[in-house]
Amino acid sequence: MNGKKELKKEIKDLEEGGIDIFHLDVMDGSFVPNFGMGLQDIEYICKTATKPCDVHLMIENPSKYVEKFASLGAKIIYIHPEIDPHACRTLQMIKDAGAKAINPGTSSETVKDLLHLCDYVMLMSVNPGFAGQKYLDFVTPKFKKFVDEAKNYGGYDVMIDGACSPEKIEMLSKMGVKGFILGTSALFGKDKSYQEIINELRGL
Repeated sequence: MNGKKELKKEIKDLEEGGIDIFHLDVMDGSFVPNFGMGLQDIEYICKTATKPCDVHLMIENPSKYVEKFASLGAKIIYIHPEIDPHACRTLQMIKDAGAKAINPGTSSETVKDLLHLCDYVMLMSVNPGFAGQKYLDFVTPKFKKFVDEAKNYGGYDVMIDGACSPEKIEMLSKMGVKGFILGTSALFGKDKSYQEIINELRGL
């Protein structure tokens, strides 16, 4: 019970702080070596939060779980096309709110045939599966390329996941990146309230 109370308070604090969406990582211990949130936690957050929730499927065979996470309440579902041999089919399954995540090593040329199915393109600036990693500088030109190409594929929004510090938010927002998934680099474990931090970040 205490765990649910703490989770409920964290949800409330984040929403009052001004977040736009909850980003929930799902890891299978295979595609990435760690394990993420359990289904019960994800279901609880989706049902309790008044803000929308997305899920980031860092798992093998993501198509098997699209309907499950949609039924739990996820509004956006990200996949890694490099692990899905039928990524086009999977994206079609989540087209209404669909998106995909791209590993730092994945080039835009590799996934260009999938972009017309995407409402969001989430570029990872770290290797998937671990919190607290350093930003990979070689990914920066990729953000610009995907932003510049968006108009050719229906106008998807570009997001960043990983090492999302205030400095990177300022740089990438000027480049045209629309969404910033916050973690320990900017939001958690700080000596300010969520509201103070988010207001400062929006000012960038």
